[in-house]
Amino acid sequence: MIIPFARRTLPLACALAAVIGGAFVAWHYQALDLTLTHYDARGHLVVARRIFDSLTPGWQQIGAVWLPLPHLLNAIPVQYDPWYRSGASAVAMSIAAFATATGAIAAIVLALTGSAWVAVGAAAVFALNPNVLYLQSTPLTEPLLMALTTLGIAMLISDARLKPRAPSEPRAPSERANQNGARGKNGARGFSRAAGWILALACLTRYEAWPVTACALAAVVWARWRRGEPLTSALRRVAVIARYPAIAIVGFAIFSRVVIGEWFLERNFFVPENKALNDPVMAGAEIWWGVRTMSGDVLVVLGGIGAAILIGIGLFDRMQGEALIAASLLATAAIPWGAFYEGHPFRIRYMAPLIVVEAIGTGALAGVRRYRAAIGLAVLATAAYELRPLDRMAPMVVEAQWDRPNAPERARVTACLGQPDSGQKIMASMGSLGHYMQEASRAGLAIRDFLHEGNGDIWLAALQNPMPFAEWILIEEKAEGGDMLARRAREQPAFLAGYSRVCEGAGLALYVRTGSLPKTDR
Repeated sequence: MIIPFARRTLPLACALAAVIGGAFVAWHYQALDLTLTHYDARGHLVVARRIFDSLTPGWQQIGAVWLPLPHLLNAIPVQYDPWYRSGASAVAMSIAAFATATGAIAAIVLALTGSAWVAVGAAAVFALNPNVLYLQSTPLTEPLLMALTTLGIAMLISDARLKPRAPSEPRAPSERANQNGARGKNGARGFSRAAGWILALACLTRYEAWPVTACALAAVVWARWRRGEPLTSALRRVAVIARYPAIAIVGFAIFSRVVIGEWFLERNFFVPENKALNDPVMAGAEIWWGVRTMSGDVLVVLGGIGAAILIGIGLFDRMQGEALIAASLLATAAIPWGAFYEGHPFRIRYMAPLIVVEAIGTGALAGVRRYRAAIGLAVLATAAYELRPLDRMAPMVVEAQWDRPNAPERARVTACLGQPDSGQKIMASMGSLGHYMQEASRAGLAIRDFLHEGNGDIWLAALQNPMPFAEWILIEEKAEGGDMLARRAREQPAFLAGYSRVCEGAGLALYVRTGSLPKTDR
């Protein structure tokens, strides 16, 4: 009876420990003023805030480059200025996501190995990683991705082990009690729907969830078929789950088409500057280097061997095909690999979801041998040796501070702006200066004080002639060769006619309107 009890309580205990530890670490980074140093952390707050705080508030402000779920969850909390300026509400969500992922990893490893010690060791490999701990202390979206994908995988593993009841087999009293109306067998359909919803939410969080979901659902079909279920029955069962993420992806594609005129994300939103451009081997090498740098050589090797074991067991052991479901988390590498191949600048945080695979793989390796308790302790010892939970030199913490030296320079530009009078707007590209807009909120500037791409027709008209619409124009001139306003000013010098340059710093140039507004016939 020890293992059934552990299966119910161990994941919850790991999640509770993660909540307590995660809250302490988040407070630690807040005290160091590192919560919002990453420009994308501020950018996510801006997208959530602008749904209501905008010249043109509404559903169109959700955007169509980043996936919408994190911004929808935080849209109302960030309307409260202290939470918007500090990121507190988004950090609370990240801590909850971190705890969920920690508990789900423990549940997955416990289900695959039957060892509580090994499950705790695997959860520790994830939860003690300083890069993961920093991410859960910020508004970045990787924690929510890891929470939803691991929870979805844990539910799929349980679903794959449910034995389908033959039509002639009588229902047990517990089955009748669990039944939801006329639907489902032993609550299985309700459970499948829940797994489908979780995966749909993951697919609305980050693009990495898309290949993971596809691979995991294919693995469920394989696992159920290998256990003796007819292929058609397995496909029907998985179709119940698959329709929810499929609807989510199709719905997002339609939304993207309506908002930006493209079915999916355009590839021209970044400057191709990665040395892995058009080099698939180099793109893979960058991912491998990133994971090693974030974890350490020993843990990466252990996790890699364990992931290979999961694949082997899933393919060749008829009764443990669900191991392949856990291995599907490797598919998170597909998105950064494709991005680096396309020339996207290297970002080490894109490899953070692979730390989940490392943790589960380490547990799988420990779980296939004798003396699992001892091996679980050895895994904990290895994690303690290679991981420094509060390491300020951890790659993710260092990457997050790339932009930090520019903050004082930008503050001078903000001082030049002062507090615009009612009706005076600042024209700026949110695609390049969203992080600045959040930063400027500490000086009292709101999103509705800015004219940006999300303002639709007003923005398009201002691109032709900004004079009637903007008192100020703020241009990013340095990063990636300058933003779209910098390119427009270079290509069409008349764009800035009637404006004078008044301030600059950290690549920003501020122009103020000095000319007269054009006369219009009324």
